[in-house]
Parts: sequence; structure tokens; C-alpha cells
Amino acid sequence: MQTREFFVSAPGKVILHGEHSVVHGKVALAVSLNLRTYLRLQSTSSGEVCINLPNIDTFLSWEITALQPLLAGCKEQDDLKELDADLLKRLREFTGISDDSIDTRSMAVLAFLYMYLTVFAESLASITVSVWSELPTGAGLGSSAAYNVCLSAALLSARGTISSPLTPQQESARWSKEEMELINRWAFMGEKIIHGNPSGVDNAVGTWGGFLRYHAGNITPLSWVPILRILLTNTKVPRSTKVLVSGVKDKINKFPSIMNPVLESVSAVSCTCEQTLTEMAAHRPSAEHYDILEELIDINQHHLNVMGVGHSSLDTLCRVTLARGLHSKLTGAGGGGCGITLLRPVSVRMASCRLHDCLA
Repeated sequence: MQTREFFVSAPGKVILHGEHSVVHGKVALAVSLNLRTYLRLQSTSSGEVCINLPNIDTFLSWEITALQPLLAGCKEQDDLKELDADLLKRLREFTGISDDSIDTRSMAVLAFLYMYLTVFAESLASITVSVWSELPTGAGLGSSAAYNVCLSAALLSARGTISSPLTPQQESARWSKEEMELINRWAFMGEKIIHGNPSGVDNAVGTWGGFLRYHAGNITPLSWVPILRILLTNTKVPRSTKVLVSGVKDKINKFPSIMNPVLESVSAVSCTCEQTLTEMAAHRPSAEHYDILEELIDINQHHLNVMGVGHSSLDTLCRVTLARGLHSKLTGAGGGGCGITLLRPVSVRMASCRLHDCLA
């Protein structure tokens, strides 16, 4: 393979309503952030495979001859619906990463090795992968999904499975719809490795960008939406999406008659939010529209607390912003991480009034 470089990037995401509801196929709304993760892949002739993750202080390399035996008996990844459990088990034994590990570095390495081996199964390539990101890890902004989207896009391009549309004369380019769908499916495999049972929202937003409606695995881009001003607050409380999602699932299994109506209500919140955004795009946004969005934010935050994914730091954010006439909710899996606050056009200056000091 000739020495070539691929540069790809993917945005983070904010969940406006209902990420946990998609566990049961309900509606969720998500929008991409300008914060991004970047990946550079360089083909070499050194006979090594290297990954460099400066944000989490990781540089690892392996001889291709050491990785080759891991492919014995691997299944072809044609449908990209289920992980190859045998390969994943061998990779855990090879790396020493336990089944219950939630360490960011370890899971990023495991996802990389799995995707590298399955994409290049016929002939392992000698490559160096460098990833750097503007997104904090474990904060509910989809940093792992942005990483997996970049990784799948770069590896599939290097393998020749998808095209390399960027030319030296261009600053950016976009793949075809079919290629984007393939990138998204591979990224979802990486998300499964890291999170266990992810919804698929994060990798969809990381792949497609923009504003998305997600329902039972179906993604609908929403082009006619108003511009919303959102204040993003990082509580700096780390948490594990895998643990939180598992906790929600356990609560649903334990109290189905109680939790299923909650999930239905969260889905209704998302649908009502979508209707309101559509009206705001078709007509001039009014105070009444913002009243509805703020009520939906409050209702959704209460739902998420009932589901067990709240945190005292997020309660503080909601209380402090509400005292200033603003409404907030968690984004992502909850349990800490980031919260979002809706800013009315006339409230932007007021919202920035020493919010950091209030939360300290």
C-alpha cells in the first residue's frame, strides 16, 4: 500500500429530548455541535499498527504478525448487525481489557482493534492512526461516537470500500448517501463495543450532522428548523454511559408498568418539540413557542430523573438557571456530564451573568 493520509472529522451532539427512550424505539431529537473530533490515518510500510490518542495520553503499537492470529475463525461482517463475540473475546484476552471495563483509554483501543481487524481482514495494512478532539470524554457530548465515525470513515477509505472524495484543491468533501450509511453502521459497531447497548443516536448525528429525528433506528434529517441558542454547561462530573443505560434497562425490567408510560411520555415530549420547531421555522418564532419549549425541557428533565439518570450537579444547574428565568436539562446519558439551557433571544446577555460563579 502506498503512503497516503486521510483526514476526517465528526461533530459532537446535544440531545434535546429523549435519548433513553429509543431503547424501546421511541422518538428522540438530536442536533450536532460545532465541537469536533479529528482523525488522521497514514499508511506506512513499517509492518506495525499504531494508534495515537493525545487527548487521553495513549500511544500504542502492535506488530501485524502478532495481530494476524486473532483473525482465525472470524465471521464476515456483511450485515453489520451483531458483533463477532469470539473476536471480541480474543481481543480482550490479547489486550488484557476485562468485560466490565469502563476505562476510556481501554475501550477506545478495543474499538479500534476490532474495526481495524474486521475492515482489513483479508490483508492487514500497516497504518498509523492519530486522533485528537475538542470534545471532553464522558460528558454526554458523543465523544466516543465522533471517534468511531472518524475511525470507520478513515479505515473504510483506506481499504477502498468507500471513495476518497477529498482532493488537494478542496478543504472538505462529503461521501454519497450509501457510503454515509455504511460509515454509520460501522461506527455503531464501535459504539456497541464501548457502551454495550447504545441507542444509535450519537453515531447518527456524528455521521450526518445537523438536526435529526431518530425513531426505531430510522433517521430523518430535519432541515426546516429554527436557530436555537443553547448554553452548554459541563458539570465536570464523570460518568459511564454503559452503566447508566444498563441502569435504565434494569429499572424498565423491574417496573414495566411504571416505566413504560414514562418512556411513552418522553416520546410524546420529543414529538411535541418537533411540531413546535416546525411551526417556529414556518412562522416567526414567538414567545408562546419558547414557552412551550421551556415547559417541555422541564417535563423531560423530570422524566429523566425518574429514570434514574439525574445528578445533584444537574439539579444545581436547573435551579440556578431557573432563578434567572431559564430552563435546563441534561444531555446524553446523564449522571453528570453536560447540561443544556435554552436561551431566548432577549435572554442571552442575562444568561451569561456569572453563571460559572453561581455553579461553583
